[in-house]
Amino acid sequence: MTSAREAVAAVVDPEIRVITIDELGILRDVQVDGGSGRVTVTITPTYTGCPAMDVIRDDIRRALYAAGHPDAEVVTVYAPAWSTDWISESGRGKLAAAGISPPGPAPRGGPVPLTLTLRCPRCGSAETEQLSRFGSTACKALWRCRACAEPFDHIKPL
Repeated sequence: MTSAREAVAAVVDPEIRVITIDELGILRDVQVDGGSGRVTVTITPTYTGCPAMDVIRDDIRRALYAAGHPDAEVVTVYAPAWSTDWISESGRGKLAAAGISPPGPAPRGGPVPLTLTLRCPRCGSAETEQLSRFGSTACKALWRCRACAEPFDHIKPL
């Protein structure tokens, strides 16, 4: 039987399929009641109303069931709010390897800084341009590299 923590940590994010919910930083806690064996998993969405949360909860329950933990509860908490700073270094590396530009540091109060350019995750060029403030999901923006002409997603810092 796989540990509950290992099973849940391996669940892949349904919108960014190259990283797990643990690497994304939305997995907050996994507790196993020693008496009953009930597993309680605590997660925080990347933003309120994230459409992937139902899928993530179902995937967590499936992973726990497959690992021998059939009695599970998934609790969603909103405070503290998720931040892109919670993405692990391994998650950032996987994003870049998949051609997705990882976010920089999250803004700390005041206005959100304007990003003028990013390094292309494919060729490393700084000759990039934003095509759209919104990409394939609300948390991403669509960019293009002028050097290699490849489009890429950028996860917005939050």
